[in-house]
Amino acid sequence: MIRGNDCWSADTVSGMRTVSIAGRELSVFCGTPVSPYFMLVKTAERLGEKTAIVDNWNRNYSFSELLLKVDQFSSYLHSTGIARETHVGLLLYNCVEFAIAFLALNKLGAVTVPLPGKYQKPEIRSLVEKGDVTALICDEQYRDWFNSCIGMRIILCENRAQGYGFSNLPIPSVSETYEYRNDIENDTALILFTSGTTSQSKGVLLKNYNIIHSIEAYRRIFHITDRDRTLLATPMYHVTGIIALLGLFIYTGGTLWLMSKVEPRQMLQCILDNQLTFIHASPTVFHLLLEHRDEFHTLPSLQKFACGSSNMPVSSIKKIKSWLSQVEFHTIYGMTEVSSPATIFPTGAASSPYSDSSGVPIPGLNIKIIDDDGREVENGELGEITMYGANVLEAYYNIKCSSLSEDGWLRSGDIGYLNDQGYLWVMDRKKDMINRGGEKICTIDVENAICSIPGVSEAIVAGIPDEKYSEIPVAAVKFEKGCSLTEEEIRTHLSTQIAKYMIPARYVFLPEIPRTANGKPDKKSVKKLFMSHMQP
Repeated sequence: MIRGNDCWSADTVSGMRTVSIAGRELSVFCGTPVSPYFMLVKTAERLGEKTAIVDNWNRNYSFSELLLKVDQFSSYLHSTGIARETHVGLLLYNCVEFAIAFLALNKLGAVTVPLPGKYQKPEIRSLVEKGDVTALICDEQYRDWFNSCIGMRIILCENRAQGYGFSNLPIPSVSETYEYRNDIENDTALILFTSGTTSQSKGVLLKNYNIIHSIEAYRRIFHITDRDRTLLATPMYHVTGIIALLGLFIYTGGTLWLMSKVEPRQMLQCILDNQLTFIHASPTVFHLLLEHRDEFHTLPSLQKFACGSSNMPVSSIKKIKSWLSQVEFHTIYGMTEVSSPATIFPTGAASSPYSDSSGVPIPGLNIKIIDDDGREVENGELGEITMYGANVLEAYYNIKCSSLSEDGWLRSGDIGYLNDQGYLWVMDRKKDMINRGGEKICTIDVENAICSIPGVSEAIVAGIPDEKYSEIPVAAVKFEKGCSLTEEEIRTHLSTQIAKYMIPARYVFLPEIPRTANGKPDKKSVKKLFMSHMQP
């Protein structure tokens, strides 16, 4: 087992203590705010007139103004009957109103249920039912989706382009007096649904202390301060958007530029114009940014990149280092169930001998690798990644799940291994490993090998049924602009990089890699593509 507290400097873990929460002995940070709402209160006291958020129309909101609007909206919500433990859905695009609604609900002790704006009406309705949502705050375009929901309270965000989206509501000019409770840190703040079909997705219950622990870990590791500037183009309903960006920058007093969607040119121009210092995004976003590096030769204000959600090939990390030599690239491994981060690369990954790993466990998190029988394996051996710590959920909503044990250990469903220095290698999803005639293939190994070929931008490797070998690997490949390669050229290159049995048997070349609604590479779509359109 690797303990996160053993992997970081004394400064990073200073002031931590062990406490008992919900029957678990957890190592936590001392002196942190008890909730996201109180993060804002403390920051507004310290930096009231500083700009907190710049919205899609370049309207600035100071921390004092943000706190005032949160307090006023909280009073309005309370007047409508929303109180502690009320489940309230948020169906909003990236906007200041999303931040205000979440923090106002958090002040009341209500439970925010962010809903994916990319989903369709039946999917959203399914999640509303699974989450026992009784009130909904949504963009006006969704007004008619819930007409048949008897008893559902609908609060509309309207005309955002013209001004504040809640200005149509009878919001009081003065907020109610807040009654402080001693157990606020144990309130459930969020129910975030995991990716997958709505029938399979699970509601992850995150409490205030889970969220605050992750945010404080990010702050200490990345040294984020009120001088930092970032943009949020990741959907705010993602764990990355709501915790790793919105929460982190509310807490530290940095400034956050909002973007309604990922537009790489616009993002790069925003970085240049506003001297942004920090970007946290998925490998997909970083690949999109790389495509425009010839238009933006230098971005001198940038200091750190954080990258999570799926595998980022080392070859791509080195391309970024070649483009922006001053930027440190930090790989992150995490999931919704751990309130965003599990491991973080402690230094710039490009120059590390462990650059193909996902870093080391954050403070307060322990990781061990287990075999199929639940026994811990030695460092260097493959097994399932399991985690225990203050940022790990206590429970899923309304379901018992075998992946979360009664003693608090979470089975991730990911296959990986640890080394003696505490670095974690994430090799594959357990369900995505390919069994080719008894030989196990980690798809990430093959994807990294393909991406190391000059001219390749991205790749997805998946397994499809085969009469002879049971399964064989296949690959979908995206080239960089102006490049094209043949299957034979790819196979020739791979023959010097990986074992013969690992080389994909078939290829398809695509202008864009298929992705899930959450922006992750979609292996299911790749499998379907080969099985429906390609002959054996």
